[in-house]
Amino acid sequence: MTHAMNAVAAVLAATVLALGMTAALPAPAPAAEDRPTAGLTVDVLSQYVWRGFALTEDSVVVQPSLTVGYRGFEANLWGNVDTDRRGALAGQHLNSWTETDATLSYTASLGPVALTGGYIYYALDGVAVDDSEEVFAAVALDAPLNPTLTVYREVAHLPSWYVTLAVSHSVALPHGMSLDLGAQAAYLVSGDRDGYPEVDDRGVIHGKFNDFRDGLVSAALAIPVSPDLTVTPEVFWSFPLSADSEALTRDSGLSVTNDKDNFVYGGVSVSLAF
Repeated sequence: MTHAMNAVAAVLAATVLALGMTAALPAPAPAAEDRPTAGLTVDVLSQYVWRGFALTEDSVVVQPSLTVGYRGFEANLWGNVDTDRRGALAGQHLNSWTETDATLSYTASLGPVALTGGYIYYALDGVAVDDSEEVFAAVALDAPLNPTLTVYREVAHLPSWYVTLAVSHSVALPHGMSLDLGAQAAYLVSGDRDGYPEVDDRGVIHGKFNDFRDGLVSAALAIPVSPDLTVTPEVFWSFPLSADSEALTRDSGLSVTNDKDNFVYGGVSVSLAF
């Protein structure tokens, strides 16, 4: 858990520094109550799929997330627990805590436009991959379908750009419930053929990946149990957006599954606001 502890220390230090800089930065639109906010969310899902890659197979994952916010700043810690992680050897059980992500971001509103910038540290535990770091920027428009454009830049060992365009819509239901629908399309530009290669169906590398990457469609039913507690059943469909993306998912070895590029998974999310 050394990487995870380093990530926690890094985000806490960054949070202290950021809060000290609040007065020097443009403040977001004033809220009804100008006070810190906090929330704890735990997702229990049938699979862990990240940017079109299946990172688990045939095991339930538990993903806790803790977020603290104040005056536009937000710090988040997120983890992944694979409840049945096995190695290549028969009967071999590996470390179940596989990842800890630390995110620090700031959001400012300019009329109907929300601008966000931030940094993510991916601490990968018990896997033969170096930790990852990204900076990102997002533009969200307060309009029908809430279009949001986000650009991620890997700044550690796998130089790449990952760009997403997302839309969402929420349908109000009786008793305070809502049906939340979302869709996202992504484009990936790799700067390293060993990181995200362009491969054929035999796994032969022909260059660096530069194409549409993955689509993601989601549906969730938010059920408020109390003013501070919400339970949300959710389902996702992840699929490739190009032939090169299909080959990257199936044949590059970056997914733990064999000969699969579409993933339907889901579970339940429990959220508590403090």
